[in-house]
Amino acid sequence: MGLVGFGQPDDGIIQMCYVVPDIRAAMSLWIDKLKVGPWFLLDHFTGTNPKYRGQDSKADVSLAMSFAGHMNIELIQPNDAEPSVYREWIDKRGYGFHHWGRATANFDRDVARYQAQGHELAFIAGVPSGGSVAYMDTTAQLPGYVELIELAAGFEATFSKFYRASIGWDGADPVRSFL
Repeated sequence: MGLVGFGQPDDGIIQMCYVVPDIRAAMSLWIDKLKVGPWFLLDHFTGTNPKYRGQDSKADVSLAMSFAGHMNIELIQPNDAEPSVYREWIDKRGYGFHHWGRATANFDRDVARYQAQGHELAFIAGVPSGGSVAYMDTTAQLPGYVELIELAAGFEATFSKFYRASIGWDGADPVRSFL
């Protein structure tokens, strides 16, 4: 096991995610109350070839990322009422903590390993940083999903850019473009 460019294990938890009703208000709270920023915002995300519980997905979300120390923090706001892993969570448990993101260099192997342990693949899609993400339904045993984040070609550049911006951040330009 090694480390990714922002200091987290390359085979461990690198992210915590929260679903929120208003992403801009949530970013403001994280900035004002927790001094976390800057945030990198993607107003609309559906993913490439998204599948929710085995079916094509049309769900659209806004997402924002920042860092608290070496931990990536993600905020997600559903933009519609389409069925999704986010709407599913909100309907069952409300807004708040949603998942841990776990880095993996062996994406297919790790998806299969979680499935062999009885965890259903709740959502899978290609992502802007390259590679794919898979949400494994671990909610029968853990208080959230586990998102497997593939360590693909663009991963380091994207996440390290966000991390570097957070180091010594002075509050300037608090919301920036994801891409």
